[in-house]
Amino acid sequence: MKKRNFIILILLLAAISFFTYDTFFVPKISYNASIRPIFNKNCLKCHGGVKKNGGFSLISQADAFGETESGIPAIIPGNHKKSELYKRLIDHDPEIRMPQEAAPLSEEEINLIAEWIEEGAEWEKHWAYYPPDPNIEIPSIEETGWARNEIDFFVGEKLEALKLKPNEAAEKEILIRRLYLDLIGMPPSREEAQSYLQNPTEEAYEKVIDQLLASPHFGERWATMWLDLARYADTKGYEKDSRRNIWKYRDWVIKAFNDNMPYDQFTVEQLAGDLLDQPNESQFIATAFHRNSLSNDEGGTDNEEYRVSAVVERVGTTFEVWQGTTMSCVQCHSHPYDPITQKEFYQFMAYFNNSADKDIYNEKPNIWTYENENRQKAGELINWITENLEEEIALESRFDFGKKEELLDYLGVNKIEGEAFDETSVFIELMPPNQDIVWQIQDSSWVMYADIDLTDVEAISFHVATQLAGFIDIYIDDLKSQPIGTIEIKKTGEWKSWDISRPENPNYWADLKLKIKEQTGKHDLYLYFRANKVLAGHLFHVDWFQLHDKEPRVEKYSVLFQQIVDSLANLEAVPTPILRELPAEKSRRTFLFDRGNWLSPGYEVKPKIPSILISGDTNKTFSNRLEMANWLVSRENPLTARVFVNRIWEQIFGYGIVSTMEEFGSQGEKPTHPELLDWLAVKFMDDFNWELKPLIKEIVLSTTYRQSSRNDSIKNEIDPYNQYFSRGPRVRLSAEQLRDQSLKVSGLLNDDLYGPPIMPPRPDAGPSLFSQWYSDKDEKKYRRAVYIHGKRTNPFPAMVTFDGPARNICTSRRIRTNTPLQALVLMNDSIYFEMSFAFARRMYEQNQNLRETIKNGYEMAMIYPPDSARVAILEEYYYDTEKYYEKNPETMRGVLMGYQSERENESFADSLKLASLTMVGNIMMNLDEFITKQ
Repeated sequence: MKKRNFIILILLLAAISFFTYDTFFVPKISYNASIRPIFNKNCLKCHGGVKKNGGFSLISQADAFGETESGIPAIIPGNHKKSELYKRLIDHDPEIRMPQEAAPLSEEEINLIAEWIEEGAEWEKHWAYYPPDPNIEIPSIEETGWARNEIDFFVGEKLEALKLKPNEAAEKEILIRRLYLDLIGMPPSREEAQSYLQNPTEEAYEKVIDQLLASPHFGERWATMWLDLARYADTKGYEKDSRRNIWKYRDWVIKAFNDNMPYDQFTVEQLAGDLLDQPNESQFIATAFHRNSLSNDEGGTDNEEYRVSAVVERVGTTFEVWQGTTMSCVQCHSHPYDPITQKEFYQFMAYFNNSADKDIYNEKPNIWTYENENRQKAGELINWITENLEEEIALESRFDFGKKEELLDYLGVNKIEGEAFDETSVFIELMPPNQDIVWQIQDSSWVMYADIDLTDVEAISFHVATQLAGFIDIYIDDLKSQPIGTIEIKKTGEWKSWDISRPENPNYWADLKLKIKEQTGKHDLYLYFRANKVLAGHLFHVDWFQLHDKEPRVEKYSVLFQQIVDSLANLEAVPTPILRELPAEKSRRTFLFDRGNWLSPGYEVKPKIPSILISGDTNKTFSNRLEMANWLVSRENPLTARVFVNRIWEQIFGYGIVSTMEEFGSQGEKPTHPELLDWLAVKFMDDFNWELKPLIKEIVLSTTYRQSSRNDSIKNEIDPYNQYFSRGPRVRLSAEQLRDQSLKVSGLLNDDLYGPPIMPPRPDAGPSLFSQWYSDKDEKKYRRAVYIHGKRTNPFPAMVTFDGPARNICTSRRIRTNTPLQALVLMNDSIYFEMSFAFARRMYEQNQNLRETIKNGYEMAMIYPPDSARVAILEEYYYDTEKYYEKNPETMRGVLMGYQSERENESFADSLKLASLTMVGNIMMNLDEFITKQ
C-alpha cells in the first residue's frame, strides 16, 4: 500500500513538473495589453513611423527586432540584460537614458518590459488587425433571467465585473418612441403608438420592429449616417462651390437601405460598380460615392493638381469608412503609430488613380438618367435610333440610358451644357475692351471648356443672356493665340445686378451662331467676352453651346430620323458624375510623392493592399478597384465588419463599443466589449449575410436596449458616459431628427420620397454672390431633412447649429454640443415657428378646455401623458401670454402673420387663443423630453 502511494506521488510530481511555473501558474505578459501602451505613450515620438532615431522603430516587428545603426538589435528576446532597450531605460546618465527630455519610466513599467523580453518578447499585432474570432463563447452571468439574447450576456458579464446592476425596463411609451426614432428617425403618432401600447407583448414589440424595418422611411433615417461618411453635398466645394447634380446618389443610398442591400454588395457597387460585368444604371450611380470629392471650378487653377487632390482624399476616405483607420498623414510620411508605410499609401492610391474624372467643369464622366415619362420616352428614342442606323457602331456604354451622349457625339449633334445650377450658371466678370487678361479668378473675363473635339466642326451656336453689348471671341488651348472666331452680341435684357441666378424670362435669352476656322482633335475651348463698356456687376450667362459639323452624319438620314435625334438631344435628363476606369492605353502611372507634394514624384508604385491588413501571404496582389473592393468585404479583412457593426451600435446607443469610430488603430480607444464586437461582426457576416436589418433587429430586441435611461449616482460615477450600457440610450436628437420630428408632430410633414434637393426657408443673410438661397414656397419645404440642399461653404444654419457637418470631409461621428444657440433656433427660426403654429392649430382644433388641450398636445409631442406639475406650468404660461397679447394685439397679429390663412374668419378671442397656444407649442417643442431620445 505504501509502495503504491509512493508511486502515485511520484507520478503526480512528474505530471506537475511537466509544466513550468510560468506556463502553468503565470500567463505570459501580453504585448498588446501591457507593453504596447507604454511604447505608444513614451517612445513612438522618436522611434515610430516618422522618426527612427538610431535606426530603431517600435512600429513593426521587423523594425523592433532588426539591426539598429549600431549594427545590433535593440531587443534580444530571452535576455533583457543584453538588450540595449532595457539598458537605456535604467541608465542614470541623462544623455543616454530613454526617453530623453521626458520623465523616466516607472519602476513597474521597466520591470514589465524586462519580463516581456525575458519571456521571449512575443510580438503581437494590434488587436484590430487580427480577423474576428468565429468561435467566441457566450459568457455566463448570474442574472440569467435578465438576458433575452446573446448581446445581454456580453453586456451583463461586464456589468457584473463592475458591480453594476442593469436598469429596469423602460416605460412602454418611452420605449416605443425610442424605437421609432432609432429605426425611422421620427416618433410615432399617437395612433401609431396605440397598437403597441394597448397590447405591449413581446410579439407586439417584434411586430412593430418588423413594420419599421419595412418602412420606406427606414432608408431616409439610415442614409444620413452614410451620407456623412460619403461627404455627400449638392455643391462642389472650394471658393466657387457651384452646384453638383449628384442627388441621384443620395437616392441610391436611401433605396439601398430600404431594400436591405447586403453590405458587401453595397460596398462593391460604390467602389467599383463600373467594373462589374454588364453594370446597370444603378451600379454606375453607386460609384458616385467617390465623386463626392471636392472639385474646383475656379478659372486659372490647375486641373491636374485638384484631380490628384481628389484621388488622395479618396484613399483617406476609403480607409476611414471601411477600415476605421486614419490615413491622411501617410501621404507625407509613414504612419507614426501603425505599421503602414508611405509607399503603401501610394500603392493603395493606384487603385483610384485611373478613374476618368479630371476636375473639369462638366464633371465627366456622367450618366444621364430620366425621370417619370421621360424615362420611357428616352428608352424608345434610343432604341429607335440604334435600330435605324445605316451602319453598325460600337458603343462603349453597356447601359441603355448612358448611350445618349455617345449616340449624339457619333451623329455630330454636340450640345454642350453650361453650369447645371441656376445659382452659378457660367458667369463672366467684365473687363474693358483691349485690356490684358489678368490671370486671377476674381478678374477673369473668360470661361474654359476642356477637351472639346473640334474635328470637322465649322460653326458654334450659343444660348446666351447678357446685360451688356459686346463681342465673344473663341480661342483654343490658350488666350495668347489668335481667336478662331468672333461674333458680336447685343444686350438681351436687364435684371437685378446682385442676382447671379439664371434669368428665367425667356425674352432675356438669344441664340447666336458663328463660323470658326477648321480644327482637328480635342482642344480646350475658351469663350472670351469683350464688353463695349464696363458697368460693375453686370452679368453674362452661357446656358449652352452647340458644335456644328461640316457634314453631320445625321443629315444623311431622313427628316423623321433627324427629328427623333433632335428630340433625344433636347429631352430633359439628369447628369450624375460617376467613376469610369480609363482604358488600358490611357492608364496613368502612379508615383510616390516626396513629402506628399504632387509636383515631386518619386518612384513608380503598383496597386497593393497594406501588408498589415492581409492575412497569410502578404505579397498577394489585387490588380484593380474591383478586386480591392471584393477584398474589403472578404473574411480575410479584419476590420470591415467590425467597423460597420460598431457604427450601427453607436447610432443606436450613442456610444460605440469602440468609441473612436474613425480610429481602430493603436491610437484609438480599446473596445469596451471586444468579444461582443467580434461576435456581432461574425454574426453580421455569417448569419445575417451582411444584411443590416436583421442586425438592427437583434440589437433592439435585446434587454440591454430596452432598459430605462434613468441614471443614478453609482452609475454616474462608474459609467458616466454609458459606455458599459448600464442603462438605456439617452442622447439629444440629431439635427435631421429634430426637424423631422417637429414636422411630423406639427402635421406639416411632406413624406414624399426621393428627388432633387429642397431649399426650405432659412435666415436671410443678405445678398451674396456665393450663397443665394431660393426658398421653396410649396409643400416641398416640409420634406425631411435628408433632402435639404447641402452647400458646403454655406450649409443650412439649423443643421450646423445642431452639429450637422458641412461634409467637406468624411465624418465618422458627430460630436454633440449643447449651446444657447440651439434653443434660439428652435424658438425663433422661421420654419420652427411655423411648425409651432401648425402644432397649435392641431391642439386648437381639439376644441377642449385648456387643461385637456395642453394634455393632448403634450401626448401628441411626447407620446406619454404629462405630470400635473408640467400641466400647471404650461397653463400658467398660456394665461400670462394671453394677457400680454390681449394688451398688445399688434404683437399677437405679428405672431399669426403669414401662418393664419383663415385669420379674417376668426374672432379676436379665437385668434388670441391660437396665438397663445402657438407659444405653448413652441415651449413644448423646446422641452428636454422632446429634443432627447430617452
